[in-house]
Amino acid sequence: MSSKILIIEDEIHIAEGLKLNLSLQGHEIVMAHNGLEGLKLWEQEGPDLIVLDLMMPALDGFQVLKKIRASDEKVPILILSARDQAKDKVKCLKDGVDDYLSKPFNLDEFLLRVDRLLTRSSWTEKSDPDELLDLDKEFKEKEYSFGPNRIDFVLCKGFNSEGEFQLTSQEIRLLKLFIIKKGIPLTRKELLEIGWGYSQETSTRTVDNFLVRFRKYFEADPKEPKYFKSMRSVGYLFTPEG
Repeated sequence: MSSKILIIEDEIHIAEGLKLNLSLQGHEIVMAHNGLEGLKLWEQEGPDLIVLDLMMPALDGFQVLKKIRASDEKVPILILSARDQAKDKVKCLKDGVDDYLSKPFNLDEFLLRVDRLLTRSSWTEKSDPDELLDLDKEFKEKEYSFGPNRIDFVLCKGFNSEGEFQLTSQEIRLLKLFIIKKGIPLTRKELLEIGWGYSQETSTRTVDNFLVRFRKYFEADPKEPKYFKSMRSVGYLFTPEG
């Protein structure tokens, strides 16, 4: 599957290495070496995927991410950064990143994540209902409420006791999965396979970071969750009754 990928990375040798390997996979690559240039190319080129570094001159990756997500909730964004602290990952995921890979990274894992993000993105563009995932076929609700919370799947918004907030397309997808499987424990592997399309085990902690976000959105006390519960050695369980 050939796609246009925008790489926003100020380390030239890394950017060139990514360009080479992604080009070998058949993708068209455009590159920017600072945040301002990256935003300009995003607007001009309309890429299918963005690979984004965080620490850059002119405009850092955090600011680039916020500006893109302010007008585009769908384009997949993969963070590739030497910043590997949990708080940075959670901040990026909260602001709408689809995946996060720390430097130094394994090239095969990077290529796998790129492929999976592009594959998931293509699912949302299919017009033939028979080609969509079972998740898309099964979930028909426009809204869903539990406790003091409400989710609007048309506007991609969530509501809690403090107000409303925007949800990314990936958050919406995972929430649909949890609602369909309410009361049924889901393993991380299942969540990755259905939510992201991963076909094999990976070292990613992406699922855990998304659950951190859901608890912040929907739980009165995120440290003592009522709705999105952890199950030791299993995974996660959604219980709308609390």
